Amino acid sequence: MTTLSLDESFAVAADGERIERTAAALRANDFTTHVVDAPEDARRLVSELVPRDRGVFTAQSETLRTAGITADLDESGAFTSIRAGAPAPSGDIYDVIRLGALPDVVVGSVHAITEQGHLVVGSASGSQFAPYASGARQAIWVAGAQKIVPDLDTALGRLRTFSLPRENERLRERYGQTSFIARILILEREAFPDRGTVIIVREPIGF
Repeated sequence: MTTLSLDESFAVAADGERIERTAAALRANDFTTHVVDAPEDARRLVSELVPRDRGVFTAQSETLRTAGITADLDESGAFTSIRAGAPAPSGDIYDVIRLGALPDVVVGSVHAITEQGHLVVGSASGSQFAPYASGARQAIWVAGAQKIVPDLDTALGRLRTFSLPRENERLRERYGQTSFIARILILEREAFPDRGTVIIVREPIGF
């Protein structure tokens, strides 16, 4: 079994100056941007931002799971969760992909945020890309400050040498499977006013 190298330098949160610089760049690219101190603050903010009467789809994310956001949206009964209301899985992966392609709201995370205000996401299936890019009317991304990087090259390096090895480890421990990157999405700016929201958590969370 191939062992993926892990660059632990990507686990360190950016300092306050870099966070503020990145937040300003995101706002200049028309992403509504919030900076919060801790995961519980992000959890409260997401609960305030997600409408109760619109379908919300949670992208698979350790950030959301760890912060308790996934449980809030899918299990509390307070929101119109697409996952909670979905029929039993048929075994066809495309059923899952179609399920989350066109929600009113998508909530997820990213693997890197550049100081130029660009979001980078890697995926094996690309199932979250449709709502992230344009399928959802409202998109909310929560990310720890350790995901802030200087530029796109470093973002891709972080994806391959930190996020992928950590996800590979998670899948191997939980399911006996491995992971890979087949698709990469780069969001450079938001085309529609008030559609995309980025919540940066000053503490490291997720990978």
